[in-house]
Amino acid sequence: MLKVSGLHASYGLIPVLHDISLTIASGESVGILGHNGMGKTTLLRTLIGALRAHAGTVHLNEVDITRYAPHVRAKLGMAYVPQGREIFPTLTAMDNLRMGLVKTGATSLQPIEALLEDFPRLKPLLGRLGGSLSGGEQQLLALARALVGRPTLLLLDEPTEGIQPSIIEEIADTLASLRERMQLTIVLVEQNLEFIAAVSQRVLVIKRGQVGDEIPRKHLSDLSVMSQYTGVHS
Repeated sequence: MLKVSGLHASYGLIPVLHDISLTIASGESVGILGHNGMGKTTLLRTLIGALRAHAGTVHLNEVDITRYAPHVRAKLGMAYVPQGREIFPTLTAMDNLRMGLVKTGATSLQPIEALLEDFPRLKPLLGRLGGSLSGGEQQLLALARALVGRPTLLLLDEPTEGIQPSIIEEIADTLASLRERMQLTIVLVEQNLEFIAAVSQRVLVIKRGQVGDEIPRKHLSDLSVMSQYTGVHS
């Protein structure tokens, strides 16, 4: 599904990613861990095309998309939910979802109606402005907006940040269900180890802009892992 080889990226003259290489299979869910400033968000932004790679390649389903614009990558099946969600606050929840259909050219609302079966909490909120929703509701809306176009690869950046535990559990359950049913491939940047363990099949660790260790899912509840990779101590 996704193959990254020798990827380098920077902000201006400040290098961030250094020779990143990874391979993710179709239908796989892979978590990305690392201290702040190690390049996790930069990796996602480079994969979606919001940040240009200075070297290396990105292949999606064996197509070299390294120089493709974000909207072209979206049409090829990529979707991105950035940190902070970035919904349209002055549009209703329904209009936010309709924006997710733009890349497909669909005129029917049937894809939205079908997807809402997986997001029942959003159903009574469709007429409300996005900016009036709680943080958790906005995250659900951002996730649904990304999924309504039926992507094959979903990039998620810190989806649990500032969200109540009940919605975190709801998002984890929804992602697990959709991954199996839609053969959805997921790349997840996250610091919440319980969430990343619930959603991911394996976890990669980024250190100073490079992929370091790979953590098997069974070790994610180990406090020594939390201390080493997230700075959380018991």
